[in-house]
Amino acid sequence: MAEKYDVIVIGGGPAGYVAAIKAAQVGAKTACIEKDVLGGTCLNRGCIPTKTYLHSAEFLYELQEAASRGIKLASTDFSMDMPAAVKEKNKVVKKLTGGVGSLLKANNVDVYYGTGVAKSATQVAVSGGSSGSLTLQTGAVILAGGSKAVKLPIPGVESSRVVTSDEILDLQEVPKALAIIGGGVIGVEMAMIFAAFGSKVTIVELEPSILPFMEKDASQLILKSLKKKRVEVKTGIKLDKFEEKGSGISLFLGNGERVDADLALLSIGRQADLSCVDGLNIKTERGKIVVNDQMETSVSGIFAPGDVNGRKMLAHAAFKMGEAAAVNAAKFAGVKSDEVAKHAPVSADLKYVPAVVYSVPELGSVGLSEAQAAEKGAIAVGTFPLAVNGRALAVGAAEGFVKVIADAKYGEILGVHIVGHGASEIINEAAALMAMEITVHEVAEIMHGHPTVSEALMEAAADALGKCIHLPPKK
Repeated sequence: MAEKYDVIVIGGGPAGYVAAIKAAQVGAKTACIEKDVLGGTCLNRGCIPTKTYLHSAEFLYELQEAASRGIKLASTDFSMDMPAAVKEKNKVVKKLTGGVGSLLKANNVDVYYGTGVAKSATQVAVSGGSSGSLTLQTGAVILAGGSKAVKLPIPGVESSRVVTSDEILDLQEVPKALAIIGGGVIGVEMAMIFAAFGSKVTIVELEPSILPFMEKDASQLILKSLKKKRVEVKTGIKLDKFEEKGSGISLFLGNGERVDADLALLSIGRQADLSCVDGLNIKTERGKIVVNDQMETSVSGIFAPGDVNGRKMLAHAAFKMGEAAAVNAAKFAGVKSDEVAKHAPVSADLKYVPAVVYSVPELGSVGLSEAQAAEKGAIAVGTFPLAVNGRALAVGAAEGFVKVIADAKYGEILGVHIVGHGASEIINEAAALMAMEITVHEVAEIMHGHPTVSEALMEAAADALGKCIHLPPKK
């Protein structure tokens, strides 16, 4: 007889493994099905591998500044040992994916390896993996299939010299010339990495600017930084076709230009992987599963957190959606526990989700852009440049700023945008303050340690009120 569970989670990525652990914590007998390696795209092919490489890139960029800090190097020549870099990256990934496995085991979650497909809200089929072919019974299903790299039907895209973000992280040598199609988050991060590693990098972006969905002056500063790193950026240009040329690849652009490279990276975003819903009549829109705030799909008893619903394709958003889906699925399955009784139903609040571009310098953003906020009414904007921040100057990272956007009448913080050293950490403080509905008046009074880059948030809040001590008065 088939094993019976309260909750079955399909997918072991950020939404999936968190949902499985949470479901077990609230008393549900839980199983998790993973077709590849636990951790999903984030741990295996995204967040963690790229940040491992970016740390190496930051190290190389800092080496270029060594002489100005009185550090004499015998030689400034370097070369990347990519097999060693890949080995180190894989070591970090293995430790984290192993940790996920240990957490699932510690929470008594049964893990099945294979392709999971929901046949209904009560039946899940597993096939094609080490767990063999079997059918599992359940009280509720959580679909957490994640996402996959987008491949557009561009002539020549099938060439082995056109790779996605999934493959480029395992390169065994640095390409002399790398063309990147897409100037979004992935494209910019990869450009920073491979420019530091020694590639001649060219970005081709269809939109008029790189990072088109970020604050305009923030994306402009990142563009300036890319150019300093000798990355060529072509915006507002369509890619017509790829064509292999000898041992390389050529990109033919809509404006008649041609870009020659050893390798082309297709980084135009990711799309929901809906293979786990094959045959089910679940409502979708634009290739994404439609859910409500409780992560419920159109089919009763089936929930879908994370990238499959496309609401916020970020790992930390997936964590929150996974937790909400778990508690609600446990309730649907009839789990009787104090946690379920006390908290279900749970909504995933995605109002203040910080977004980070791990460029050099970093970019962190939460809330509305200045343009979006201005559409809603009168606003007050404060900006503090890191060029006058003591810590930023001391560490040689004076490039950047903190911008705070607030409602002019009540001081509600509507958006915070940071470019600079430590932006990925500081933006979390901003998100926390916004979630607690702290006003710009209060942030301007919060004492920060000195010298720190984070005190620039306090200074920008004060500037929004025209009260910044460390900037000249506004005219």
